[in-house]
Amino acid sequence: MAKTLELQFSTEFGKTASLSVENPKEPIDESVVKQSMAQIIASGIFTTASGNFVAAKGARVVDRNVTEYELV
Repeated sequence: MAKTLELQFSTEFGKTASLSVENPKEPIDESVVKQSMAQIIASGIFTTASGNFVAAKGARVVDRNVTEYELV
């Protein structure tokens, strides 16, 4: 089972952009996530086709189960 922390940001042109962090440290501390997202926005380091990050929109942990089958 793979877990990913997905950080969602609003951009300058009203779109949503996401950053994913694989295998996040659990339990997730919401205040640390909020603070980290604010620092990411303030740094201006990420630019997308729809502009810079301007606001934190949300965060979520995504669990994913993968079952592989060998086809002979």
